[in-house]
Amino acid sequence: MPTPLRNALSAALIALACLLVPFGALAAWVAYGLADTGRYVTAMAPLAADPAVQGAVADTVGDGIMREVAPRLEDELGARELGARDERGAVRPFVRDAVRSFTRTDAFRTAWEGGNRAVHDAVLSALRDGRARAVTVDLAPVTAQVKRRLTEDDVPFAQHIPVEHTEVAVLPAEELDRLRKGYHVLEVAGFWLPVSAAVLAATGVAVAACRRRAITATALGTALGGAFLLLAVAIGRRLTLADLPEAAHRPAAGAVYDALTETLRTVSWLLIALGLAVALGCRLMGLFARRRRVSAAPAADPAQEPTRARA
Repeated sequence: MPTPLRNALSAALIALACLLVPFGALAAWVAYGLADTGRYVTAMAPLAADPAVQGAVADTVGDGIMREVAPRLEDELGARELGARDERGAVRPFVRDAVRSFTRTDAFRTAWEGGNRAVHDAVLSALRDGRARAVTVDLAPVTAQVKRRLTEDDVPFAQHIPVEHTEVAVLPAEELDRLRKGYHVLEVAGFWLPVSAAVLAATGVAVAACRRRAITATALGTALGGAFLLLAVAIGRRLTLADLPEAAHRPAAGAVYDALTETLRTVSWLLIALGLAVALGCRLMGLFARRRRVSAAPAADPAQEPTRARA
């Protein structure tokens, strides 16, 4: 094969391989990171101590409790509508403080881990079973412990807080089908995209006329792919937080996003570091080989060279 054709084919294969690198890393992260319950729970576990997450949980659980207990307050107080409002206003701070206090205990960390495991199992089962249904999570275990704390503190009407059906919607039914299709595509791509990138890169290096240059180009392209992936994660974070309807929950959502994408960011930096290191190594090897060729070249015979003096 002529050298120009080999170089052109090598460049095309390497460029395609480097283009697949960030997409392969993203797909593998979804297929082998997010889809693994153990890894997901491990990534989310430290957030139990995050103040923003604790505040968001306290608001969500507290509002759910108040929505359930408000009708019971009105039944207890009968026609005294103004008094019912006053009682709800008096109970709400106690509920919110009790939930916030509960989020700082070891029991909350246990409930947080169990809740995240239940959420992950529910979403994963919904994505795989093919049924059109909303995904919800029952907060009854958390509510029961909050109710126990309120009752021990003699908070009015705490004994009327229901714990049977305090559910929070995790995934609406209308979004489930779209996410299911994307998940199945990423599940397949998580294996084949990295394999394809490796095969294309190896082939591109093998057919190149100068393999050192081909390896350098592959390394730099890999580093560029890692930088692109890192930029995509940052842009995705900004867009995700911007779409939230409640600005008060953005710090908690940002903490969750950062915890889930920590592995992806680590992989991005590894791709950048590995690519630059290999490219630098190839460059140093090229300089070393050039110096060896220069030093190994035979010195010219002075007797055979005409001198300017004789001329």
